[in-house]
Amino acid sequence: MTANDVNRGIAAEKRKAGEHRARHIGGPGMPDYQRGDVFGEVKARQSPVTKPELQRLTRKGIGEVDSKAGFTQPAVEYRDRYRPNVKLISRGRKF
Repeated sequence: MTANDVNRGIAAEKRKAGEHRARHIGGPGMPDYQRGDVFGEVKARQSPVTKPELQRLTRKGIGEVDSKAGFTQPAVEYRDRYRPNVKLISRGRKF
């Protein structure tokens, strides 16, 4: 991972925070943005968010996940069954 990749990720986090009318937080181990009581995470990569990754994020208290590449089917099923209050967003669509 180069410095350019890190800068691209931070820029994506800030852009998505603005789209969600939230405040950018960022940093290692911290949510990417906060809007009121809701914490959000931005995944700007080419691989979809998997079920184990979604489980880790929801344990951290993340209420929204915005993924450029989408989500795997097991991740969506996990959210539907165990975490229905978590919003999954990909390219402007909510799952």
